[in-house]
Amino acid sequence: MAKGWYVLHTFTGHENKVEKILRIMMGENAEVGDVVTDVKVPAEEIVEVRNGKRRTISRKFLPGYILIEMDLPERGWKGACGAIRKIQGVTSFVGTRDNSKPQPISTEEAKSILQKAGAIKTERRVQLKQDFHVGEEVQITDGPFESFKGSIEVVNQEKGKLRVTVGIFGRSTPVEVGFSQVVRLGQS
Repeated sequence: MAKGWYVLHTFTGHENKVEKILRIMMGENAEVGDVVTDVKVPAEEIVEVRNGKRRTISRKFLPGYILIEMDLPERGWKGACGAIRKIQGVTSFVGTRDNSKPQPISTEEAKSILQKAGAIKTERRVQLKQDFHVGEEVQITDGPFESFKGSIEVVNQEKGKLRVTVGIFGRSTPVEVGFSQVVRLGQS
């Protein structure tokens, strides 16, 4: 028996439903329960900034796919895999044809996906979702430039930063601030 992570393809939007059914089957169906050890829907947390308000949302970063940790035996794997394939909303295991034994993804791929989903503890970066645009007028609400007003020059999504041109001592000066440190003018 070789324990590994397998990828199950589902209809988009059915991931959580299939996960729930698999968890029930793990407890009730001995054939599946002996083989499946864990089920994960890959999702990440995103901090969304809208109108100066922050909220955390969970977003699936692999829609239509579920990770299943299984310990597939050399013989007798067909019963468990067949039961999983028959779940409504499941299309197949990724990388296999019908009636062939599923192949696990590499350890590095599994580790990368699980880290991004937060299942494995690492130094996680929370991704910020923003709706700022170049040329917008904003007011800085936090940091050393608090209460300064300016215009957005650059939006850096990867770093979660904005370059805002503000007037300091009568001169236009670019300053770098985080998405959470500004609000659009007219909003507070």
